[in-house]
Order: sequence, then C-alpha cells, then structure tokens
Amino acid sequence: LTLAVVLPRRNLTYPWAWPRVGPAVSLAAAAVNSRRDLLPGHTVRWVFGDSEDRHGVCSEMAAPLVAVDLWLAHRPAAFLGPGCVYSAAPVARFTGHWQLPLVTAGAEAHGFDDKSEEYGLTTRAGPSHRKLGELGVQLHRRFNWTRRALLVYWDEPAGDRPYYFAAEGLYVQLPTLRNLTVMDVVFRDGGNFSFIIQEIKAKGR
Repeated sequence: LTLAVVLPRRNLTYPWAWPRVGPAVSLAAAAVNSRRDLLPGHTVRWVFGDSEDRHGVCSEMAAPLVAVDLWLAHRPAAFLGPGCVYSAAPVARFTGHWQLPLVTAGAEAHGFDDKSEEYGLTTRAGPSHRKLGELGVQLHRRFNWTRRALLVYWDEPAGDRPYYFAAEGLYVQLPTLRNLTVMDVVFRDGGNFSFIIQEIKAKGR
C-alpha cells in the first residue's frame, strides 16, 4: 500500500516541509506495519516528490507534475500534501479525478471547503480560513457590530499569499450577517501609508 508524499524538500519556512514531516511519516508507517490487525495483507510504504521549484519555494507547476509522475510510477492509494494553497489546488484536482484521497496540513483557503466537486476527496488536518471567518461572524454578533467591517491586509501577488487567503475567509463569511457592509484595503511593501490611512478613515466609518 503506497502513500505518495508531495511536500517541500528543504524549505523549513513551511510547517509541512519534509524535514519536519518526514520523521512522523516514517514512524506512522512503521507503527501501522507493526500492527497486522490494522491492514492485514498489506505493507505501508511511502514515495516522495518535491513540491519546491528551483528557488526553494512551493510551486504550482512542480507539485502537479511530481504528483502525476508518482501516480504513473507507483499507483499510490493516497496522497499526503501538498500544503501550500497554489500547489495543493491542482494536485487535489488530479487526485479527485483519480478517485484518491488527499490529506494535507495546509490548503487553508476558503475554496477547499467545496466538497461537491474537485475537492471532494481532500481532507485538511490543519486550520482553515473558513473557521477564521466564522470566528469573525461570532465576534460581530457578540459585540453587536452590525453596520460595517473593514479588512486591512498586506498582500503581494506572488508566493502563497497567506494574508490574502486569511482575509478571504472573513470576506466570504461576514456577509452572512444581514445588512453588514464588508470592504477591504490592501497594502504592499513600500506602499503609500497616508493613502491607506485615508482609506481606513473613509471606509471604516
């Protein structure tokens, strides 16, 4: 029984990087294999594919190519990873097409909540930004914030955009409160902070 692992090989800025996760995968496989009552007649093994590009960051191009290679060469029963949003999305689409489960500690974006089609076999073991949005809704109800919500967040249209996707959870969930206006202000490194302050003053009241 083969588990295909698609994770960053070296970059420890990711909590799901292989040097962090690899020992747990090895221990889990050994524990399962030592219990013949868990999967009688099967031995769990894993194969690894690197989701990093040549710069050492999560890649939406490398991850699906590696996933296809692993599927063709090993016919795994399940996938572990990727964790980064832009890497996990195409791999999850492939695994859904192959009717294989994908388990990830990442993929926090709101879009992965849709289990009706492409992400139906994706299971997230970590936090999701939908839950952050639901927390925002509960805070608004608790403190009777009923008129306006302003989301201010930093974003760069490169990399995995963690703040963008965190704000997305709030942006999608807060409008479930009736008559609440939700607006956003985005800023970047080297941005005009005077303009941002003016935007906050204009939109936040």
